[in-house]
Amino acid sequence: MSDTNTISKEMRILAAMAYGEASPKDVPEEISAIAYVLVRQRNARGYSDMSTFVTSDKTFSFVVKDGNARYKKFTNASEAEIAKDAGMSAALDAAKKALAYEGADFSNGGYFWDGADIKSNYKNHFKVKHGIQFSDPTHNIYDIKESTKLVIITKTIVKKKKGKVISSETVEVARYDHIYVSTAAYGGTIFWKHNPAYMKATGAKEYK
Repeated sequence: MSDTNTISKEMRILAAMAYGEASPKDVPEEISAIAYVLVRQRNARGYSDMSTFVTSDKTFSFVVKDGNARYKKFTNASEAEIAKDAGMSAALDAAKKALAYEGADFSNGGYFWDGADIKSNYKNHFKVKHGIQFSDPTHNIYDIKESTKLVIITKTIVKKKKGKVISSETVEVARYDHIYVSTAAYGGTIFWKHNPAYMKATGAKEYK
């Protein structure tokens, strides 16, 4: 297609992914937030570009490989077609800003997101099983219950005298009851980050 050469490969991939992952409502804030999360994840995982990210880390976003119709639509669209479509033009604008770190980060520092499957697959959903908390009631766009899974981390203190154990005590050093806390919600997408208490207790990476 001859009129697509002004959109860089990096920008097109990011815009297509953000558009594909977003709900059909085409909410600009939702699309933009997804773009920012993708760039944040790309950088945190040490990839130099989106193409390397999506080919090397195939489990983070599935739209590239799962036949997502919206992703395909954007990928195959000409610049003229993108300009005429509100959702696709919003995705392109979001990609430009996210790559340049310009404009508002509507994800509010989020590293993850979920769509309608968190409700339809609530009982078996990974995040639900590991604990979710809404930092703001307005983030609960699917009207689901918060979940908890209490984890208590302990250590054993052993005292010795002349090489012999004279006492042993197990003490609590940390606890948390959820891993994910919401940061924002738009359209059909909820955004998340790790619970600081979980990261402090486990030393977990904020992007994994």
